[in-house]
Amino acid sequence: MGRLLAIDGLNIVRRVYEASPEPDSDLKAEIALRHALNSLRTLINGHEPTHVLPAFDFGGRTWRHDLYGGYRESRAPMPAPLRAALPGFYAKLETFGLRPVSLPEVEADDVIGTVVMRWLSQNRGEAVVATTDKDLHCLIAHGARVWDHFKSEWHDHAWVENKWGVPPAQLPDLLALMGDATDSIPGVSKVGLKTAARLLRTYGTLDAIMAGAGILKDQVGEALRKEREMLYLSRQLVELKTDVTVGVSWNMLAWER
Repeated sequence: MGRLLAIDGLNIVRRVYEASPEPDSDLKAEIALRHALNSLRTLINGHEPTHVLPAFDFGGRTWRHDLYGGYRESRAPMPAPLRAALPGFYAKLETFGLRPVSLPEVEADDVIGTVVMRWLSQNRGEAVVATTDKDLHCLIAHGARVWDHFKSEWHDHAWVENKWGVPPAQLPDLLALMGDATDSIPGVSKVGLKTAARLLRTYGTLDAIMAGAGILKDQVGEALRKEREMLYLSRQLVELKTDVTVGVSWNMLAWER
C-alpha cells in the first residue's frame, strides 16, 4: 500500500519566515526558504511517502471571498520579498523531484482536502497531512493522520477532542459557531470555544442546535436565533472544498526514493 504525504507548504514557509525578528528583505526570504526546503526534506525522509503533494496558496481572491467580502480582511498580506521569491522556490522543489500545486481561486487547504479524500476513497493507503492548520484536522475523521512538523507530534482523534472538546468530524461546526479570527469568519456572537463545544456535545449538529435554539432563553439562544444566516454562512466558509480540479495525476505526485 502507498503513503501520501500532503504538505501545507505556506504553513511551513510563513512560520519559518516569521520566526526571524529581522525586517522584511530579500535576504530574509532567501534564508527562510532555504530552511523551509530543509524542512520539506526532513518531512519526506521521516515519513517515507510513495506520493508527495506540496500545496501552496495561490493568493488573491478565492471562492470564499465571493461568498463573504470580509473574508480574511484582517490578515496581513504576505511580505513582498517572500511573495517575490516563491516562484524560484517552486522551481527548486521541482528540481528536487516534487510537484508543487498552487491554484487560483482556491486555497491549499482545498487542494489538500480534495487529494486526501480521493486517495482515501480509492483505498490507496495511508494519508499524512503535515500542518498546524486547525481547518485540516477534520480530515482525521476520514482516516488521515496529521503531523505537526514543528512539535514533531501526531494529532489524532484524542488530541483533537482534548484541544477543542469535539471529535474531528465536528470541527467545521465548531468553527462555524465560534468563528475564526484568523480568517475573519464571524461565527455567532456570545459563542466561544467552550460554549460551541458544549452545544455540539448536547445537540450533535448545527441543524439540531438551531432546532433547539427556540427554547434557549439566555443570550446564547438569542444570538443563535438572530444570527442564523451568519452561522450557516460561516459553516460554508470553514468547509473544505473537496472537488477541486487539481490537474495532477498520482504518477505526477509519485516520489522516487
